[in-house]
Amino acid sequence: MKIAVIGTGYVGLVSGTCFAAWGHEVVCVDKNVEKIDSLERGIVPIYEPGLDELVERHSAAGRLSFTCNLAEALKGASVVFIAVGTPPRAGHGDADLSFVYMAARELAPLIDDDTVVVVKSTVPVGTGDVVQKIIASVREMGTFSVASNPEFLREGVAIRDFLEPDRVVIGVEDERGRKVLMELYGASLDARITPIVVTQRRTSELIKYASNAFLATKITFINELADLCEQVGSNVSELALGMGLDKRIGTSFLNAGPGYGGSCFPKDTMALLRTAQDYGVAVRIVEETVTANEARKRRMALKVVDALDGDVQGRTIAVLGLTFKPDTDDMRDAPSVPLIETLQRFGATIRAHDPVGMDNASRILTDVEFFDDAYECARNADAVVVITEWASIRKLDLARLKETMRHAVLVDLRNAFDHGFAEKIGFRVSAIGRSTTTRYDTSTSAPLSLPLGRTAKDNHKEIAGGSNDNL
Repeated sequence: MKIAVIGTGYVGLVSGTCFAAWGHEVVCVDKNVEKIDSLERGIVPIYEPGLDELVERHSAAGRLSFTCNLAEALKGASVVFIAVGTPPRAGHGDADLSFVYMAARELAPLIDDDTVVVVKSTVPVGTGDVVQKIIASVREMGTFSVASNPEFLREGVAIRDFLEPDRVVIGVEDERGRKVLMELYGASLDARITPIVVTQRRTSELIKYASNAFLATKITFINELADLCEQVGSNVSELALGMGLDKRIGTSFLNAGPGYGGSCFPKDTMALLRTAQDYGVAVRIVEETVTANEARKRRMALKVVDALDGDVQGRTIAVLGLTFKPDTDDMRDAPSVPLIETLQRFGATIRAHDPVGMDNASRILTDVEFFDDAYECARNADAVVVITEWASIRKLDLARLKETMRHAVLVDLRNAFDHGFAEKIGFRVSAIGRSTTTRYDTSTSAPLSLPLGRTAKDNHKEIAGGSNDNL
């Protein structure tokens, strides 16, 4: 089957490449000439493990090609996927659908009869209806189909998620769309392992937003329980295990941390809120999830302040991990950004290391010194803060790390290390969801007895009244 994919961003490029891996003839089209030239030369513009090898392999096999010529891409295509960006509109929170509608207008006069146009971009309920009207303005109804096929790709493991999905969701309004998409996916997936959910187009569109909002809520729930654990002397990792082994709950997305980020959860929760508002429906749990997550990102800076006895003025802090999660270079809504900016406002000097995200981070952060080597990043630092649990960071030699530092303070916001071992070799550890009963004066390394759950109250007040910048 010949497939055209409009858009070579994260979703479009991964989807197009994986369709080619299934043996289909795929043409990816984009207006960005520089990006297409790079892809034709085998240079992948995003970091996703294994993607560059797949692009190279299937391009060489002739199954995957790239062009800026839309007419060329659409010629003979049975299925056309719209996989363009839907960023949040500034000041509104809902999705900007201008690229989706532009793609629909431009493909309408160029597609062959019986083509199935599939919206793979993440879009609000009813977007497929508008796309259908746009195409029907230049083509007769019944000569084409419009379907929804949301993506559920996790950055860092997107290829596996596409080739071995938990489920495939197809939203269709006619038999042609159902038949073609079932043929496309059914021929490549084992129906005994991968359910294919066929539903109405509007339900399909909503499934994507609902899924991400639920996962965001789950993350926020365990983060708030982590705060409670710190106050009552409990351990959030063991709490999460005890909860997650209940099959009704599951262990996924129960890792406490500094808050969710990335390209999907922040954008999709806000878009779902706006959709609910448009229809006069209250989704209070999602509202509270968004509010709590935004506050948490900045509040994590207070854990660093507390770890340094309430004052980071003039201190040097080494931040390990900048991207919103491991195995991606994506800095969108990364918790590292508000944390670093808050610490800078408190007077700290920031040094930072990330295996692949520093180029993108340097476009967002200012007055930060970046290091390719984590140990050099920590040299003469008063504290090390772990924000992203990259495998290379988890494998650091803590004894060697300690030797490079001015003061042995470890703030582990991902619970990436063995805290018992870290404390045994002399680190003062501040972690997520774990109480701290012993504190140390960084000038003398002598223990200080402080009340369980001590916080820098004045700094908490400053954060609460601080900036409301979008993250």
